[in-house]
Amino acid sequence: MSVVRIGRWKAWAAAVAATLFSVTLPTVTATPASATTTAYDTTYYKNAIGKTGTSLKSSLHTIISSQTKISYDAVWNALKVTDQDPSNTSNVVLLYSGVSRSKSLNGGAVGDWNREHVWAQSHGNFGTSAGPGTDLHHLRACDVQVNSTRGNKDWDTGGSAVSGAPGSYTDSNSFEPRSADKGDVARMILYMAVRYEGGDAWADLEPNESTSNGSVPFHGRLAILKQWNEQDPPSAFEERRNDIIFNTYQGNRNPFIDHPEWVEAIW
Repeated sequence: MSVVRIGRWKAWAAAVAATLFSVTLPTVTATPASATTTAYDTTYYKNAIGKTGTSLKSSLHTIISSQTKISYDAVWNALKVTDQDPSNTSNVVLLYSGVSRSKSLNGGAVGDWNREHVWAQSHGNFGTSAGPGTDLHHLRACDVQVNSTRGNKDWDTGGSAVSGAPGSYTDSNSFEPRSADKGDVARMILYMAVRYEGGDAWADLEPNESTSNGSVPFHGRLAILKQWNEQDPPSAFEERRNDIIFNTYQGNRNPFIDHPEWVEAIW
């Protein structure tokens, strides 16, 4: 379901006016949490609307924690639906590369696609158990070799080009996805940070500014993720995926796809 991004439209209009009339604009402040509207604001998100900071994060955690958990085996078939190529229903679209690949090529061999944990399993040691290990809001279809290259690295810019994923880069401790996936990654990571707060036997997952988090339940870098959220707004593919997970599998939503301005309102 499409989001009406009023705040982003106003910022664009202001920039155009400044160019035409040579006006120096004031510094842009954080977008308020009520700047966009969705069909879920009076129902699903009603207890979060108008809030900011820790109050908003707490409200969203309560809302999205009502969730049906699926098994890791069930993730295979779920991804064939959530990540389906809009132009070819026999294929899925792979994260980091944008490649369209046959749904039947799921597995672990070269040329296959597998289940990528965008929030790396080792960052909190949750493995593949039902919960954070099977949460579809951060699991994506990904080329086996590209997935291996990403490993459990944190998020940052720079490095060497990733073979098989044009536009993606990596170095010894970080990974930069292609531009079309930057916002997707940011919103998946920050969803996990809100959903898993340490109160349901899983670690309290949080973003930070490190690129050497290892096995601690953190993922960096927050400043970069915030930039990516702004640079790459939610796409129709991402919004459709959010709807399918909500309506068919888990019964919860990624609030940062519906309200990307809530990233700035919280962090």
